[in-house]
Amino acid sequence: MNPKVDAYFVDGCGRCELGGTPECKVNNWQDVMKELRLMILDCGLTEEVKWGVPCYTFQNGNVFTMGALKDHCSIGFFKGALINDVHNILEKPGKNTHAARLIKFTSVDQIVEIEHKLRAYIQEAIEIEKAGLKVPKKKNLEPIPEELQHKLDNDPIFKEAFDALTPGRQRGYILHFSGAKQAKTRISRIEKCTPKIMEGKGLHDW
Repeated sequence: MNPKVDAYFVDGCGRCELGGTPECKVNNWQDVMKELRLMILDCGLTEEVKWGVPCYTFQNGNVFTMGALKDHCSIGFFKGALINDVHNILEKPGKNTHAARLIKFTSVDQIVEIEHKLRAYIQEAIEIEKAGLKVPKKKNLEPIPEELQHKLDNDPIFKEAFDALTPGRQRGYILHFSGAKQAKTRISRIEKCTPKIMEGKGLHDW
């Protein structure tokens, strides 16, 4: 077990001012995520913290993250679109999602019920990483800046929130980020807007 993940269960992801308080979303799903954590660690993955949330890797390759939102906690597979979803338990974070897939949890009993299926999906995700497979690129109607695409590709919790936005709100953010000429400014804009995106708000919402 990685001590940084222990800290996550206490302080949250650090994306907003609620971290370390009773209102932090992590507190809603403590029992569920700790049960998930034990099962995941039994699958032979390396436990790290990336983008403020537990991330599970295989030979330095990102396999999935675990995180908490208001209505559920989840594990998010980076290349979930390549997993053969024979049990129909994977979900897209949003209708426009391309690569990532989630499995949402709201109780420990749910984990117990599908544990053998979940282990099989994790093993398949590991095999996908071993083989170096990539999800084919998707053409977008609105060009996504490289810095935003990097965050979407590497942070499924952020991607879940971004994909859940209305197309108009997504476009507003994309145009705002793309409007910066320098990469460091685009990165800064993305980081400043992340809390609003995580709350489901548009660029000009308050």
